[in-house]
Amino acid sequence: MFGIVIRPEDIADIAIVAVIFYYLLLWLQGTRAIQLIRGFLVILAVFLAGRFFDLKTINWLFDKFTTVILVLLIIIFQPELRRALERIGRGRILARMGLIPEPRKSFFVKHLLKAVEGLSESKTGALIVLERNTGLSEFLESGVMLDSIISTEQLISIFSHHSPLHDGAVIIQGERIAAAGCLLPLSETRALDKRIGTRHRAAIGLSEQTDAFVIVVSERTGIISVAENGYLTRGVSKEMLEEKLFSLYRVEPKFEDVK
Repeated sequence: MFGIVIRPEDIADIAIVAVIFYYLLLWLQGTRAIQLIRGFLVILAVFLAGRFFDLKTINWLFDKFTTVILVLLIIIFQPELRRALERIGRGRILARMGLIPEPRKSFFVKHLLKAVEGLSESKTGALIVLERNTGLSEFLESGVMLDSIISTEQLISIFSHHSPLHDGAVIIQGERIAAAGCLLPLSETRALDKRIGTRHRAAIGLSEQTDAFVIVVSERTGIISVAENGYLTRGVSKEMLEEKLFSLYRVEPKFEDVK
């Protein structure tokens, strides 16, 4: 009777595959793609049942349409696949795995806070979306792709009345401005105050559908509001926003940087 010999190469092989699947599931968690995965698992279960019980019609259908199904899956997951490849190209996935250092997030938060403060003081309307776990690819495609490093000056210029992008939303992925002039879904909740404007309704609408954190600056009053999990908090102070942003990006506040 032959014993099973496990080589170091086999252990490394299994470990690599496990890490790949772990980060794949981590990437899909909280996105709309996870619902498509569930549908795919149902189809897979039907396929396996057909093979196990030798169901002629089901087996014939899968034999004829397997290639079509694979092509459809690639088309359906195209936005998520593109986003994953972009993150690999920027090194963000490798940074999460600890293989390369991540950029200082306090630098990013500093510029975002300064921009919001400047927009509030000048009463310039703004809608800024911070992507979290749920992918926002479908909303990115409605705007103008920028993929630029965030800066106070750029954010303020985007929302300037002379900018063609000022009416839409800016979507931030990681520490980069992914797109501007994006269209967001309006909340259909009837319980909202009728005095709330389109920007605020869009912020609530997106936060109802995703886990994004949305910052709104009122064009009429300059008041800062934030939307999260379908709720809008109005009259947010700069200190409260600062604390929330540092909490979201898990960095220690450096108050001398944001003055």
